Amino acid sequence: MFIARDIEKKLQGRTVVQASGLQLARGQIVGIIGPSGSGKTTLLRSLSLIEPPDAGTVEIDDQTYVFPQSPQTPPPSPWPRLTVVFQQLFLWPHLTLRENLLLPLRAQMNAERQDLLDEVIAFFDMADFLDRFPSQVSGGQKQRLALARAIALQPHYLLLDEITSALDVEQIHKILEFLLLVRDRGCGILLVTHHLNFARQAANEILFMDHGRIIERGPPSILDAPKAERFKTFVSHVIAAS
Repeated sequence: MFIARDIEKKLQGRTVVQASGLQLARGQIVGIIGPSGSGKTTLLRSLSLIEPPDAGTVEIDDQTYVFPQSPQTPPPSPWPRLTVVFQQLFLWPHLTLRENLLLPLRAQMNAERQDLLDEVIAFFDMADFLDRFPSQVSGGQKQRLALARAIALQPHYLLLDEITSALDVEQIHKILEFLLLVRDRGCGILLVTHHLNFARQAANEILFMDHGRIIERGPPSILDAPKAERFKTFVSHVIAAS
C-alpha cells in the first residue's frame, strides 16, 4: 500500500500543497484532476520523493518516510519500486530512444524484464523509431518511450503526470488499454490528467484538487454529480470547452 498523510509543500515560502489521506493500493488506479495551478504536479513531485515534501509521511509498502527527514538516518531509496513519469520526460538528447529505454535497465535485465520490454515495444508500435534520437521524433513518440521505460522497471507504484498530453485519440486509447493491463498485473497507478473521460475510464477513484487541497474524492461517478461548488464549476467548464 502507498499512503500519504499530512503532506505539505512550500515554494518560495508559500504553502502550495496541503493534502492528506491519499491511499493507493497495488492493482488500483487513482486519478487526480483539477484546474491548472491547483498543485497536482507539485503533489506528484512530493509523493515521488524527488522533491520531498516539507512535512508529512509517505508509506511505501513496509517503508515509512517522515518529513522533514533526519540527516543522520537517511532512508533507503524507494526507486524503482516507486517510478514516476513527468511531462518533461527526461530523455538524454545524445542517446537514441533505444539507449534511453535500456539505460536504467541494464543492471537489472533478466528474461522476465526482457519479455516485458519486448511486449511494451510491440504494443506501442515503437520498433520503427527506437534508433532515432529524441530530437528526431514527435512528442507523442517520446511520451510513449518514457512510459515504456517506466513500465519495464516493473514498479509496485507508478506515478504519471499528464502522460496523454501529446497523444492523439488512438494513442490515448492504447495507453488506457495498457495501463489497465499493468494495473491488473498488480501495479498501483496514480495519474494526473486533464482528460476527464480518460480519468473516468482509467481510475477506480478520482481526486479533485484546487488551491493545493483535495476538495472531493470518490468513484468515477462523482464526475456526473460533483458536490463541491468549485468542482461543479470545473467540470462544467471542461465540458463546455470540449
